[in-house]
Amino acid sequence: MKVVIAGSSGLIGTALVAALRRDGHLVSRLVRRPAAAPDEYTWDPARAQLDERALRGADAVVNLCGAGIADRRWNGSYKQLLRDSRITPTDVLATAVAAAGVPTLVNASGAHYYGVSTGDAVIDETSPAGTGFLATLCRDWEAATEPAAAAGVRTVLIRSAVVLARNGGMLGKLHPLYWLGLGGRLGSGRQYFPWISLDDEVGAIIFALTHPELSGPINVTGPAPVTNAEFTRALGRALHRPTPFMVPGFALQALVGELAESIMHGPRAIPAVLENAGYTYQHPTIGAALSAAVDRG
Repeated sequence: MKVVIAGSSGLIGTALVAALRRDGHLVSRLVRRPAAAPDEYTWDPARAQLDERALRGADAVVNLCGAGIADRRWNGSYKQLLRDSRITPTDVLATAVAAAGVPTLVNASGAHYYGVSTGDAVIDETSPAGTGFLATLCRDWEAATEPAAAAGVRTVLIRSAVVLARNGGMLGKLHPLYWLGLGGRLGSGRQYFPWISLDDEVGAIIFALTHPELSGPINVTGPAPVTNAEFTRALGRALHRPTPFMVPGFALQALVGELAESIMHGPRAIPAVLENAGYTYQHPTIGAALSAAVDRG
């Protein structure tokens, strides 16, 4: 396949490019600077500009664009950046994909589409959208793919859980604290924590690319949901460190503000579509996923 990737320089994009190339696929990357390599094409989503050669002959486009959810404390301007960095590029790509006749668009989204107040309810792809900032962001992000879907493009929406990798994402921030023995559960620890290993995040995207029967939302989450307390114990075991502490909700709120609710709570999401389609997990348990992340680091 010829696959064009937007957001190829991030944690997931870097791993996806490498995996696709190992599998023999031809990968091109969209960059927001002058192209400096044969596999690069320049685009400027803010101006709705895209090198017309970029999508020529492409079998699929993968859109992973978006500023990091937990990179900064949320304020009005950063929340707007989180929206602008996702919705505008998605609309531009979906429109370009439709115009170019690209058969497939795989677009990032998040498991927080379902909201943070789902409790113990098991959440699959048929569950409704939730409420709150992240749920609304994910809903609007997915809606921006409509130009492609309306043109008959097979559109896959990757509702990802927290991706576990030692050198990036949330685990990259937690690792030093746990290594020092300062790790602990958040609040009661009974709330659910959706997770996925980096290998399975990439594997699920490639599975979606290569299985034309799949379309619509796909929960890219580990098959065995865990609570925050279970995650904390598993990370401690992976690092051979104690996890004696508890971070009260009010303390986390004081530290990171509105973001605290999304860190403290998550949906008990299961990957029904992936499992029914026959995807085989490389890391089917939280222990296996954390061990792989720690060992790789």
